[in-house]
Order: sequence, then C-alpha cells, then structure tokens
Amino acid sequence: MTKVIFIRHGQTEWNVTGRYQGQSDVKLTEEGKKQAEKLADNFPVAKVDAIYASDLCRAMVTAETIAAKFGLKVQAEPAFRELSFGDWEGLTYQQIVDKWEEAMANFLQHPDILEIPGGESFPAVQQRAMKRLNELIEKHDGQTIVVVAHGAVLRTMLTAALHMPLQYLWSIRQFNTAVNIVRYDADANPTVELLNSTAHLGNEVQRGII
Repeated sequence: MTKVIFIRHGQTEWNVTGRYQGQSDVKLTEEGKKQAEKLADNFPVAKVDAIYASDLCRAMVTAETIAAKFGLKVQAEPAFRELSFGDWEGLTYQQIVDKWEEAMANFLQHPDILEIPGGESFPAVQQRAMKRLNELIEKHDGQTIVVVAHGAVLRTMLTAALHMPLQYLWSIRQFNTAVNIVRYDADANPTVELLNSTAHLGNEVQRGII
C-alpha cells in the first residue's frame, strides 16, 4: 500500500486575475505563501516519507513550505507540470472565447478531445503524470508521499483513481492548496480518502479553476 497526498499549489497573481497559467512560471502571491504555511501547520498526517513537486516555482515553493515541517527535501518532477496551454497562456477566459469560441466550449464540455493551439491534450498530460506516479507508488510501497502540482494535472490523476472518463474532469474542484488523499493497494482499486479539502484555510474565499 502507498498513500499519496495530492496538493494543489497556493494562490498566484494569475489565479487572482483569472489568467490561464499552464507552464508559465508564475510566482505565489503573499496570500499563496500564507496558504502553504497554514497547510504545513495543519497537515493531515503526522508522517511523510517523501515529497515530490512539479518543477514550476508555484508548486516548488508550496512543497518546500510543507517539506520544512518534515525535514525533507523536495524532489522536482517535470512529469507533474501543468497542462501546457500553448497560445492561451496568460490570457483570460473572455480573451480565449473571443478568439477560440469552439475550442473553449470543448475545454469545458469535452476536455478529452480538446485541441489547444500550441498546447497539450488532456490525455497526453494524464499519460505522462500517471507514468511517473505509478513508478513512485511502486518505489514507496508501505509509505506516505506528497505530490504537489496543479489544477488540471491533478484532476487527470484523480479521474484515473476514480475510474472517471477525462470528459468529466471538471466535476472535480481543486482550490488553492487543496488536499486530496488516495490509497493505492497492490491488488485493489485505488481508494479516495479525501478530496479538495481546504479545512486548513478556514472560511477563506477561493478563486480560479486553473
């Protein structure tokens, strides 16, 4: 059995302004740093054996804040980077709709067949993320690990755990510093123990889906 604690990074400036980040290396806001500190102070488990994170700074800083609590070093994993939004990166929802109305309709209703101009597909993201995740699950048998990543890539891994088609990945919310816990047993289906928990933030208002 391997227990994986999946965490989304803290708030960024582009979360606040509603811009699609993708693989742009956007920093945390001061509020985002505080969110990570609150999570570290109120972490859902007492022992962690390893911490992995997307190598983008918003995920790494969030992960490093948690790692300090456990005396661990964050191991950077490019496989857990966010979906590349290509030509959409840095744009708002309305700016994308104005130029790519049909593609944005697919983004919300059929992400499984979406083609982002200059970007990645959701199936490709799921494939790269799950390949590395499965390697880590095997490596850390009997242990608890943390994976800090991003809204879209986390949804692809959670839909896999839930046996959900990628078409419905937006049915899963992922707020900033959301905590998800999944148990992976060798001879059984994954067991989702927690989903999109922000209990550590109290009643803080959340913004942004990406």
